[in-house]
Amino acid sequence: MRAPRPLSPLDPPALERLALRYVERFATTRGKLAAYLTRKVRERGWAGAAPADPAAVAQRMAALGYVDDRAFADLKGASLARRGYGARRVADTLRAAGVTGDDAAEAMAQARAAAWDSALRLAQRRRIGPFAAQEVLDPKLRERHLAALLRAGHDMAMARRIVSAAPGEIPQAD
Repeated sequence: MRAPRPLSPLDPPALERLALRYVERFATTRGKLAAYLTRKVRERGWAGAAPADPAAVAQRMAALGYVDDRAFADLKGASLARRGYGARRVADTLRAAGVTGDDAAEAMAQARAAAWDSALRLAQRRRIGPFAAQEVLDPKLRERHLAALLRAGHDMAMARRIVSAAPGEIPQAD
């Protein structure tokens, strides 16, 4: 078996091609794109005259409209809310993707507004509280249900209300 051919070092046009290929395949943010390009430069090396500037390439992709942090935040926030995740989890995910400030504000407002419905959606999917087949009396199982809601990014008061609800009695939002 032959050894794989070593990849040639990157130069500015190759870095642009990598960025274009990445943004055509994935919905991304400027931060994620810059991190990807930085990793590729570190793996393959750099052959350009000036030092590599992945952040500038990511900014250029955003200026061309290929990367939109606000649209990414809105889509990711809505997706997480539909799956039952709370505002804290949405904020963590957006921060990890490099979306901050004004770009994340609308998505966070929507996540906070949909928090109760998202928590109920998760409870239904996991059969917690009002969606359980029978009342949960085991304190360890109640703790596990509470922990699942907290890990999903819901606040303690909301999680306690849902876990303590009797099967079939869906509590109303405050």
